[in-house]
Amino acid sequence: MNWILVIEGIYLLIILGVMVRIIYDTQTVTKTMAYLLLVIFLPIVGIFIYFSFGINYRKNKLYSKKILEDKKQEKLVLEKLESYNLKNLEASRDDDDFLRLKKMIYNTDRSPLTTNNSTKLLINGEEKFPEILMELRKAKHHIHIEYYIYKDDKIGRAIEQILIEKAKSGVEVRFIYDDFGSASIRKTLAKRLRENGVKAFPFYKVKLVKLANRLNYRNHRKIIVIDGRISFVGGINISDKYSNASPDNKLFWRDTHLKIEGDATAILQHTFIGDWNYCSNEKLTINDNYFPQNTAPLSLEHSKNIQIVSSGPDSDRPSIYYAIVNTIQLAKKEIFLTTPYFIPGETIIDAMKIAALSGVEVKLLVPGSSDSYLVNAAAKSYYTILLKAGVKIYLYQKGFVHAKTLVADRAVSMVGTANLDYRSFDLNFEVNAVIYDKELAEELALNFEKDLNDSIQIDITAWLDRPKHIQLIEKIVRLISPML
Repeated sequence: MNWILVIEGIYLLIILGVMVRIIYDTQTVTKTMAYLLLVIFLPIVGIFIYFSFGINYRKNKLYSKKILEDKKQEKLVLEKLESYNLKNLEASRDDDDFLRLKKMIYNTDRSPLTTNNSTKLLINGEEKFPEILMELRKAKHHIHIEYYIYKDDKIGRAIEQILIEKAKSGVEVRFIYDDFGSASIRKTLAKRLRENGVKAFPFYKVKLVKLANRLNYRNHRKIIVIDGRISFVGGINISDKYSNASPDNKLFWRDTHLKIEGDATAILQHTFIGDWNYCSNEKLTINDNYFPQNTAPLSLEHSKNIQIVSSGPDSDRPSIYYAIVNTIQLAKKEIFLTTPYFIPGETIIDAMKIAALSGVEVKLLVPGSSDSYLVNAAAKSYYTILLKAGVKIYLYQKGFVHAKTLVADRAVSMVGTANLDYRSFDLNFEVNAVIYDKELAEELALNFEKDLNDSIQIDITAWLDRPKHIQLIEKIVRLISPML
């Protein structure tokens, strides 16, 4: 009996210790309460989940994204970056409703406002893949590719063939694949690339000893940089299922990607090199081959201002999260949001509610059916409070909408990899492009409105009349939403 009391006492001390750790280390009240409830009601399992998923990664960074070891050189680069950013901010100051957003992104992520950019919006894989294949064939010095999901299928092998051909012709080819999202290519396509001169490395390799933790922090970025001049970023991974032109694709896949030519490519290059230096044995640094200086200037009429904002376990703050919140706050007329996964947290919910109650037209497009029951249930638990505030919510019916886009006042837009969920804001490595251009914003808005034609708007009366037990299940799932 004494031994039982001793064991119970030790167990109680462990539980109390973990609870103190949660309160001390967790940044938000919502997440703190979720983990406390988990530890209390599922003690052993809850402790395991917390130490696997709940540790404050920003306090204990996985790595530093700095690509300069020389402090003196780093100081000079930061000074040039500051000067470049201030010059571009000054030029865009007149009649700029989103000047505060530009300043916030720079102060948060040290990502400058870039000018001299041209863009091309790519809708779905059938527009993205031919464009990528064309630009990869033109590469002369280097190709840098970083993807969460890369499949050994038709499009994956088509890109593989070009990468190998380029590597054999002397072009530097570097390839980062997420070791979880692209697990299927570890011993196949990735091996073939390495055998044929392509430098290929997994990001944060999954190891059995630290399996849960390593599954948690994933590189969700999709980046291609070619010769330091042309880049691609967005939501579309490398797989046949992302192209509706594929005869084997039974599900219509709606997604959005962006091609950039100009100064913003340098910021995506910086992001890639930071990731590369972490997961490879190389230490690439700044030079004119990776950051060319002689890009021909575009006319003011065609030049687009862009900021690249990245966040993850390599950043001090949730930069993408802040950018989305700030954009919603600054919008005066309309906000169009598209996301496949919607577990945004209280701040974004409040920002959307306040915007709608202030007369801003807020529209949210989400999948009609999700590939995750729990995520879908958690998302639905937020709909009622949004609908009551006047937010219009649409359920996509044509297939699965996987795009991650935002359009505000048809003046500023975002295209990137981050979903509107805790995982994208807190755990994954993500990257978004913020484009300050009315022409591109209008194009994205028109595509959004086109998608609404393939969607059903939620009727608030019918929504509130749903069975009470269904609503209760959704609210219960929301309690663990920070861990989904």
